[in-house]
Amino acid sequence: MPRRIIIIFSIIGVLILVSEYYTFQALKIATKFKFLKWAVLFVSVLMYANFFYTVLSMDRGGGQTIQFQWAFAWLLIALVPKLVVFVLLFGEDVVRGVQKGVSFFSANNIPLRGRRKFLSQLALVLSSIPFSGLLYGIIKGRYNYKVIKYNVTFADLPEAFDGFTITHISDIHSGSFTNKNKIQYGVDLINQQKSDVILFTGDVVNNFAKEMDSWITVFKQLEAPMGKFSVLGNHDYGDYSEWKSPEEKAANFQEIKNIHPKIGFDLLLNEHRYLEKDGQKIALIGVENWGKGFNKAGNLQKASQGVAKADFKILMTHDPSHWEYKVKKDDFNYHLSLCGHTHGLQFGIEIPGYIKWSPAQYIYKQWAGLYEHLGRYVNVNRGFGYHAFPGRVGIWPEITVIKLKKA
Repeated sequence: MPRRIIIIFSIIGVLILVSEYYTFQALKIATKFKFLKWAVLFVSVLMYANFFYTVLSMDRGGGQTIQFQWAFAWLLIALVPKLVVFVLLFGEDVVRGVQKGVSFFSANNIPLRGRRKFLSQLALVLSSIPFSGLLYGIIKGRYNYKVIKYNVTFADLPEAFDGFTITHISDIHSGSFTNKNKIQYGVDLINQQKSDVILFTGDVVNNFAKEMDSWITVFKQLEAPMGKFSVLGNHDYGDYSEWKSPEEKAANFQEIKNIHPKIGFDLLLNEHRYLEKDGQKIALIGVENWGKGFNKAGNLQKASQGVAKADFKILMTHDPSHWEYKVKKDDFNYHLSLCGHTHGLQFGIEIPGYIKWSPAQYIYKQWAGLYEHLGRYVNVNRGFGYHAFPGRVGIWPEITVIKLKKA
């Protein structure tokens, strides 16, 4: 077994032990139903066993399967709420230990208040929040499509493109889909925006070209009068599965590239196209995946060959770390960049105008939404599909509509 897997299993194992211990104690103290603590423990053990069995029995060449996603979902449902109980009660144990120490060395005894029952009840109530959130994210959240609209203004936008609209989608991850009606609804919602172009910024599958077979007839329905264009994402290269030979991996990669014309998209592989309107034009540049710590097949210079510095430019690049490290300060001036990749980690809290938080922000500086630097913009789409966890909590699947405006 790889060392990395052993470390991950060890961490999960420790979290399971401490969280189960404190949850068992909380149920014992806070409730009158003696059987409840044993019932919760029994069901949890089944969920944990299912996760470990699924991971250990996975075909290393099979990539991440729907079976794994659901095993991971049940692991989170069993574990995360109990971590809330652990944090609260362990914190109380620390405080209690400090109080006992102070009391032992002090002339004046500090009374220890009987608060364990109240804290146990509070911890169990608070644990219901992530529990219900995870369930909602699985049942409803993963198909809770949101249309997010932006107006972006540029002084040097060609006049013919004033009011030009872009629908930006990303991260389809077709290998995770199970509900054709819901996906059809999402595709219909994209078409309802009636944008001039549709731009897709990568990850059409999880690992294998065959994952898209059942969905080609759905996604080929997408329509845009000035075209549909796409680039590759990190999952499109087959790097997250083991292959019998380099030739097998190369064949799968070619089939993934072939998916794009099958659904009517012009795949840009470190190249560009010009969009023309009323005798004026803008450059659409598409690079292969470039990510910090990931495949760096993207070649910005190659993709931009033949594009003039004065041209208005839209860049399609899957990973926002590319914008952060290579694009935003490039004096060639890429006016608007479109990315995806992060999914907002499919978990967070967003209340427009008040709060925008996700663990993704500790990994990516630009992780969801529209960002600006010296008049250059990047939009990080939260993703159309989902991956690893078959749900979304607070970070909903996104269809972005961007209208270009001339100052």
